[in-house]
Formats: sequence, structure tokens, C-alpha cells
Amino acid sequence: MVAHHHSCPPSDAEPHEQPRRLFNELDDAERSPTHEHKGEHPGGVTPVPKAQLAALCGVRLVDPIAFTQIFPYVNEMMDHLHLTEDRSKIGFYSGLVESSFAIAQLCSIYQWARLSDAIGRRPVVLVGILGIGFSTLFLGVSHSLTGVLFARCLGGLFSGNIAVIHSVLGEITDATNQAIAFPIYGLCWPLGAIIGPLLGGTFSNPAEKFPQWFDYPFLYTYPYFLPCFVAGMVAFAGVIGGYFYLEETLPSKRCKGKDYVPMRQIGSEHGSIHVEKAPQPASVKSLMSIPVVRALCISGFGLAFIATGFDVTFVLYCYSPVNGGGLAFTASEIGYSLAISGVVSICLQLFCMPYLLRRFDHAKMYNFCMGLWPYSFVLLPGLNLIARTGVDEMTGQILPATKIFVWTGIACLLGITRTACLAFSVSMILVKDAAPDPSSLGATNGLAQFAMCFARSFSPAFASSLFAFSNHFDFILLRYFWVLVMTLVSFLGTTLSRRIAEGRRLSPHHGHDFAVGYE
Repeated sequence: MVAHHHSCPPSDAEPHEQPRRLFNELDDAERSPTHEHKGEHPGGVTPVPKAQLAALCGVRLVDPIAFTQIFPYVNEMMDHLHLTEDRSKIGFYSGLVESSFAIAQLCSIYQWARLSDAIGRRPVVLVGILGIGFSTLFLGVSHSLTGVLFARCLGGLFSGNIAVIHSVLGEITDATNQAIAFPIYGLCWPLGAIIGPLLGGTFSNPAEKFPQWFDYPFLYTYPYFLPCFVAGMVAFAGVIGGYFYLEETLPSKRCKGKDYVPMRQIGSEHGSIHVEKAPQPASVKSLMSIPVVRALCISGFGLAFIATGFDVTFVLYCYSPVNGGGLAFTASEIGYSLAISGVVSICLQLFCMPYLLRRFDHAKMYNFCMGLWPYSFVLLPGLNLIARTGVDEMTGQILPATKIFVWTGIACLLGITRTACLAFSVSMILVKDAAPDPSSLGATNGLAQFAMCFARSFSPAFASSLFAFSNHFDFILLRYFWVLVMTLVSFLGTTLSRRIAEGRRLSPHHGHDFAVGYE
């Protein structure tokens, strides 16, 4: 038996076991809420901590709902604010609103991650979700561009805790169960991407859409309050659920003894064991000196820029008139199309992701997903070509018979893009594996998410401005200039993703696994 510090119960590891087994069992003792090793199944698979994973998914669901519920009506909202008489410039203001969220998130994400390494994951997660709820409510009562930007910036500051939520997932799983846990966790974003747009598309302008239920002067004055209110209530429900069911996962905060110091158990080739102090969280400089971490940050930047650019362009494309190269969709139809995107993502995460993670090398799978993005942008203008085959010349709307083909095309295109978005889930696993030690997991996740948020901070403004600029031209090649630029950027992102496999080979700790899950 090995004596631990008095504030933690001892491990049940036997002296004759292999050193790696001893290392993992102590980490399990540090990570488990009861600090007792639960053991593995006979097949060598660590049980998935179901209760903790369910609580984490409930908390994770808040962010995508609050973030995406504005997408169906953001262009209409900018038009409602009477910012410009030129509708072609609406895209600039909507891109500004969407970018403000990511810019604020960029400023806070690494700070939240480092703070969680010091005070624990749970308080950071709960405070962030609570702040998202209040900022979403404020967005609903904003009636100026300044108010909208402030609300989105506030929401972005609090949503910087996303890296901390990723760290919690990494701390409750290991290599034997992550093929199950990560796809389930990955369902949260697409599920939120279904619920959010449906909320925004359905409940925006409720007094006009449903006068029998919402014929109130307040809702005429604030036509976008109701979707924000519902999203805010979801956030507050997430805080309540997280408060009662989400447990602390930071190893140094599990043991409650005041003089507790995180320890690590190391075995020698002769079977002897000694205990040493766990390392302190790595600095930014030391993390960036690790080739695979550096490669993941650079490639993550490219992935986030491309994916966000597509989402923004797709919404603008749907909102634009058919003769302007778009689809002339209403806010509700845009919401339905984004919901289709979420359904496709859920199916991929639920039925394909576990098999793919077990079957294929993670770095190669990431590269394959990145390679799909150029095709997504090239195929997007084809929807307008389908729409032009049947347009009502009086209203400019697509005829019902033609819409069937348009929606079929949308489903196929979004199937490609959601497959490409599986790269985000694979990236979380690669980042977890790249962390040099358990104490640096939060900082490593924070650094990777910082790179992604940096891309999201200006990708919406870039994509929407490029789209608006291209639509000023009548010449067809110039009108689709945005397709050419975004396709080239996507090819560059594919090239950057190939550095990850090389970085993994160069990293001295490649292949380690420091997290062992618990029941």
C-alpha cells in the first residue's frame, strides 16, 4: 500500500503493478469526487461518469442557445434599428454585432482558464453561465446599436469560460472512454444550434406573428425580447442544474484539507514507489514551445475562421433576394435551415463520431474534415441557380415546387459542412492529449480556445463585408468574388491542419494519457 497525504484516502494500488498503472490510479484518486479508485471493466474500459457528464452537457447547452438565437433575425434587427437606408449595407452591421461577441470572448477566455486552475472549475463555470443569462436578457430590451453591441460584448466576456468546460470534460475522461463521452458532449453545440435558431426564428416579432397570444405594446416596442427571454431562462436553469449536480474536477480542489498539496505517484522498474509534488501549470511560453500545441492553435484559428465565415455568409446568402444572388428567405425559414444544420450535426455526432474516433487516427480525421470546407463554399452559389428556375416575378419569392429542390440542396450542403465541423470535436481530444500534464490542461485549452476566438472576432465582419462588397457588382464573376476568397482561405486551412500530425511526432510527451474517468 502507498501512503497518501492525510487529506486524501489512500489508493488501492498494489506495489507489483506496472508504473503506468500506478500513475493512472493516483490521478484517478485525485480526480474522483470521492477520491476512491473505481477500477476498470474487465475489457479495460473506464466507466463513463454518467451523472457528471449529464450535468456538464446541461451547462454546455446554454452557450450555443444564447449565441445562435440571434442569427435568424440579426439582419432584420439591424434593419429595424434604421441604421442605413441601403439594405446591401445591413451585412456590415450584422457582422459587427456577431464579431463583438467573439472579440469580448477573446479578451476573457485565457483569463477564465487560468483562474479555474487557481480557484477551481465549478465556480468559473457557474458564474459564466449566469452572466450569459443576464446579457441575453439585456439584448432583448436593447433598441440601439450601442445597446446591442454592449449586450453581445457582455455575453462574450462571460462565455469565455468555454475552455474551462472543455477542461472539465478532459478531467473526467481518459483514452478508453473518450470515444463515447466526447461525441455525447459534442451533441450540445448542434442541439443548441437547433434550439437557438428555432427560438429566434419563431419568437421574434411575436406580437405580429401571434397577435392572439402576444398582443402587448411592450412586445411591439421590443420585438426581439421574447426569444432573448426564453434563452435567458435556459441559462438560469443551467446555473441551477450546475449548482446542484456539477462537481469540482480540478485535482487540487478535490481534497479539502487546508494543507493539501497535489501529489503524483511514480513507480520504478523495480516496483518501488515514491510520491512527488505535481507540476505547476505551464506558462504560455512553455506551452507554445510544444510543437503539437502550437500546431493545434494555428490550425484551430483557421478552422474557427472558416466555419464562422461560412455560418455568417450562409445566413446573409439566405436573406439576400434571389436576383441579388441569394434565396430571399424569411427569418423563420433561416431559423429552419439552421435547425436542419443542427439535426445533421446530431446525427453525425451520435451515429458516426464514436465509430470514427475508434477506427481512425485523430490527426488524420481532423485533416479530412478540414479538407471538406473548400467544397462547402464552391457549392453554396448552386442554391441560387436552383432558386432561379422558379421565382414569382411579382413577389420575388421562390415558387413552392422549386423550394423543394432548394431545401434538398440545403440539406446536402449542410451535411457536408456539419461533417467538416466534426473537426471541432476531434480538436478537443487532440488538445487534451497535447497538454503536458494535468495541471496545465486548463491553460492548454484556454490557449487553443483563445486562438479560435481570435479568428471568430473578425471572421464575421470579414465574411459579411466581403459578401456585401461582391454583391455590388453585376458581373457574375465579381459577384461571386466572396466564393473565390473563402475557398482559397479554406485550402490554406487544410494545409495548416497537416502540421498537427508532424507536431505530435515531435512532442516528447505524445501518447500520454493522464486522465482516468470515474463513475
